[in-house]
Amino acid sequence: MTGSEGIRRPAAAALRRAMALGGCVLWLAIAPTRAHATWYSRTEAIMDTRIYVELWDTHPKHANAAIDAVMAEMHHVDDVMSDFKPESQLSRINEHAAQHPVAVSPELYHLIKLSTHYSQITDGAFDITVESVWKLYHFRQHIRPTDAQIQALMPTVGWRQLIFDDRHHSIRFARPGMAIGLGGIAKGYVVDRSIDILKAMGIEHAIVTAGGDTRILGDRRGRPWMVAIRDPWDLSKVVTLIPITNEAISTSGDYYRGFVQNGVRYDHILSPLTGHSAQLVRSASVIAPTATQTDGMSKTAFVLGPQKTLAIINSMPQYDAVFIDPQGRVIYSKGLEPPPGSPPPAPAAESPLAVDGNAPSQ
Repeated sequence: MTGSEGIRRPAAAALRRAMALGGCVLWLAIAPTRAHATWYSRTEAIMDTRIYVELWDTHPKHANAAIDAVMAEMHHVDDVMSDFKPESQLSRINEHAAQHPVAVSPELYHLIKLSTHYSQITDGAFDITVESVWKLYHFRQHIRPTDAQIQALMPTVGWRQLIFDDRHHSIRFARPGMAIGLGGIAKGYVVDRSIDILKAMGIEHAIVTAGGDTRILGDRRGRPWMVAIRDPWDLSKVVTLIPITNEAISTSGDYYRGFVQNGVRYDHILSPLTGHSAQLVRSASVIAPTATQTDGMSKTAFVLGPQKTLAIINSMPQYDAVFIDPQGRVIYSKGLEPPPGSPPPAPAAESPLAVDGNAPSQ
């Protein structure tokens, strides 16, 4: 026989053999479908940054629906947590919380409260209330505040001045003039939310990136993803390569925002301790199970310096880090330090990922 019938008969015989073998049924049913599986990807501009999603799937419609769901979540978080949108919940906090408690969604409330955990373990080096000073800077226009302007607002900086009401999910400022900015943690949070969405839709291998924050689901079909850390002062130079599987990595650095004025460099990451640009490293990459963890910790090295930050990182077994100091030296945490004389790892042949600050993260 020829045509479709000639195809069905061998298939029916194979199915009978599979039924006789019991446990092989699932494998035989899946194998022909997986032969057509491939990687699907998309890039969009959301949250004032580059969003990239790549995933492995067997069906184009399902793959695109999964990517659509991720992009929808990105837009949702942007609508809730952007301080550039007057109608956002975060903007309502900044406008009214000095006068009275502002009730917000449990999602936003818990993320703001979580940020204080990173403030606590870093002795205030990470602090979302530095936003009041950060708003004085306009990095694209090369505008910076005077020392007097900074000092006038420093009393408004301090995470301990956030007043939380767990029962009503409300937040109040202890001082007028305070403001919250979530640029240092919201992107990591939405990357984690995106991975949760993909898991719920049955995706087993994926990568989601929002600016400098990335999380890997699974691996790259039997191989790790190779993450290239670039020198922010020389983007043609890859300083190290790190294999990542089922983890997150956040890289913070002065890749695009920042300027030099009268011989002084002003970077977009500020120290909550001084209100001035934090410049104790060029770049900081932190690895941990979730992107919220890595995003919340990757700014700390700029404020505390590599050695003090390494002491924190090395005290937490789930974390690792790579720093580039102002002299260009690469500094590793204990879990990543390569053996003496070992060559750098080679990148995967297909689709390597460069975490190079395609868009800045505060």
